[in-house]
Amino acid sequence: MTIAAALRNALGDVVDVTENALEAARADRSGHSSVGRPLAVVHAESVEHVQQTMRIATDTRTPVVVRGAGTGLAGGANAGPGEIVLSMMRMNRVIEVRPDDLFAVVEPGILNAELNTLLAAHGLWWPPDPASRDISSVGGNIATGAGGLLCAKYGVVRDAVLGVDVVLADGRLLHLGHRSVKGVTGLDLTSLMIGSEGTLGVVVGATLKLRRLVVGDICTLTALFPNVRTAAAGSTAVTASGVQPAIMELMDAKALTAVHALLSLPAPSAGTSQLTIQTDGPAARAEADRIAAILQECGGEVTLTYDRDEGERLLAIRRSMHGAMAALGTTLIEDVSVPRSALPAMYDEIARIEVAYNLAIPTVAHAGDGNLHPNFIFDGDVVPENIWAAADDLFRSAIRLGGTLTGEHGIGMLKSRWLAEELGDDQWQLQRQIKAVFDPLGILNPGKVFTRA
Repeated sequence: MTIAAALRNALGDVVDVTENALEAARADRSGHSSVGRPLAVVHAESVEHVQQTMRIATDTRTPVVVRGAGTGLAGGANAGPGEIVLSMMRMNRVIEVRPDDLFAVVEPGILNAELNTLLAAHGLWWPPDPASRDISSVGGNIATGAGGLLCAKYGVVRDAVLGVDVVLADGRLLHLGHRSVKGVTGLDLTSLMIGSEGTLGVVVGATLKLRRLVVGDICTLTALFPNVRTAAAGSTAVTASGVQPAIMELMDAKALTAVHALLSLPAPSAGTSQLTIQTDGPAARAEADRIAAILQECGGEVTLTYDRDEGERLLAIRRSMHGAMAALGTTLIEDVSVPRSALPAMYDEIARIEVAYNLAIPTVAHAGDGNLHPNFIFDGDVVPENIWAAADDLFRSAIRLGGTLTGEHGIGMLKSRWLAEELGDDQWQLQRQIKAVFDPLGILNPGKVFTRA
């Protein structure tokens, strides 16, 4: 009996072997695909479906790739020949909302934007805010540690998850974490699961730490600078001032020009880079006024609005970045982080790499937390060697400046060759040993994260 037949016998119609489903599971939004199609896609609708799938996988030694909305940017959910795809998108319910205790229990397939629409009726929200919030799932956020635009003020995903329910490789169900604000019993396995990219277990539920909706104004300002280095210096000046904006996004000239073209807006002046900043809460207006003054002192041409709708229109320019890059060609969207004070220096490094490798690298940054997304544009489905060489230089530059390979996209299949270099061999080996404890047969997302090229 084939693996697909065994799955169908145990699970019925949730097992999908159609050409479209298998082909779609080969790729995420990184621009990369696996070399061939997986065996089957299991559209799990319950914890029991997940457990049964993992038991069959363990009994047959069949690899499993857990998949959410497929919006990842590191190839972490790409599935190939001989693998089972475990899709979590039908597990999308909100199980419980507790406004008194500020938490919600949800299934992993619910989309970020849908969750916050539901929570708003209770006067609550969940802060992680990836640019893909309309199409990305909460489970995918947890798997990759994707944070988005609001991290500097409201924290990263790890700060917003109290507990997770996890099915292990052999089908056992664990309830990790707690519902209380405090909880330090034993090792923090919840934090270990966040960002583990499907290599340790399958997240089938999450207890999320919520906030009450922010009371007060939301103010938005944009500041145009003659070049990206002065814009980056402006963002570090805001950070150094002690003012804490909710959002501070930086678009270099190439990125800004591409977005304006996509949205049919007038082309910006040559070299112009833009900061987009939002403040919120009772002090929003005073903070926005102070930020405007700081940016003007740094040479920025500032536009400030206190109107929420106008503010969202301005922020939509930043949120259109992925579409603008896709319109230029196949995109390798990278993701490095540096200390915020090193942001101007990192942009200097990107400029150096552009010259050294004869490339244009449109770059946006979550300037409030030092997370940059340089974009390498090319034709076709295979990343050219000169782009990998430039990416190698980029990663080493970020690490040299005290930063890291990834702030929120994860390692996946695209960055595994550099992981050991950042961690050091002892830590890399220790992390592999931890994976082996959770997944002794090595069937969970093989070929990702801990694979050395």
